[in-house]
Amino acid sequence: MTDQTQARIGDLVNGSDVLLFMKGTPMFPQCGFSSRAIAILQHLGVEFDSVDVLQDQEVRQGIKQFSDWPTIPQLYVKGEFVGGSDIMMEMYESGELKGLLEDKGVAHAA
Repeated sequence: MTDQTQARIGDLVNGSDVLLFMKGTPMFPQCGFSSRAIAILQHLGVEFDSVDVLQDQEVRQGIKQFSDWPTIPQLYVKGEFVGGSDIMMEMYESGELKGLLEDKGVAHAA
């Protein structure tokens, strides 16, 4: 893991209000966990960006070190690591994820 990769991941995370590191794309998720994460974000109606880790092995490995979290997908809101799909699901079901997005002032999709 290079400092350059860590800096690039940091720029990605800080450059987007809501960012999902995932396998595949929102239109074509490449794993069930990424698909579930996309479904949660779409159901909440928030605008988000995504990074397909399958396209970049450095980011795929680097994001795990960046967050100290071993799995993908990974959700970031306003630069803060939220969690993977299981945590997203728990937070979604409890209403905590919606509250976090509202607290952080994240825009809803039009």
